[in-house]
Amino acid sequence: MPPIRKKDPLKSTQDEGKIELAISDLKNGRIRSIREAARIYMVARTTLQDRMKGVPYRQITRANNHKLSQSEEDSLVKWVLDLIKRGLPPRHFLVRDMANYLLSQHGDQRVGDKWVYNLVQRRPEIKSKFSRKYNYERVKCEDPKIIQGHFDRVRDIISEYGILPEDIYNFDKTGFAMGLCATTKPKLLQPGNREWVTAIEATNSTGWALPSYVIFKVKKNV
Repeated sequence: MPPIRKKDPLKSTQDEGKIELAISDLKNGRIRSIREAARIYMVARTTLQDRMKGVPYRQITRANNHKLSQSEEDSLVKWVLDLIKRGLPPRHFLVRDMANYLLSQHGDQRVGDKWVYNLVQRRPEIKSKFSRKYNYERVKCEDPKIIQGHFDRVRDIISEYGILPEDIYNFDKTGFAMGLCATTKPKLLQPGNREWVTAIEATNSTGWALPSYVIFKVKKNV
């Protein structure tokens, strides 16, 4: 049995260039048949037929189990890392939904139940992020070095987007029941109205505060 020879990648690229020229001539009507185009450009007729049917060049396609293109997968990984950077947990169902959205742009395919797991295994930059336990993450918040990392990221975002100090706000809210007040003695005054309302306050980093807001329950007029 003769040895199997590897294809020369340079020759394969050159042949693919000839095939593209042949396809262009066929579409423009300069050449009438695939057989004639294959003879003129000295390429395989069957390969030319495959390209005319839309079969892609193998070297620019990914493995069959990679449903997303390389650029789509890179964009998805960047989105996951951005979620993590903002402190949002990248749940598997969120990543799967985003992958399905990308696939919906060029067909009706959907990823399988284990697709996210396989993605995490082959992308080391997000593998460690998914393998952490939530309780461990909460414990790490007591580490000054980790806390400092949060403020470093905030500083980087401020610098990247040119955010001014007067545009940085801290919002806080609290809820309380109307008509309920207490004294130093163990007594409560309750006139009957126990509606809960929400108070919101906001102050920016320069000390300027927005007017306080009190949100009441919506009343519908029938």
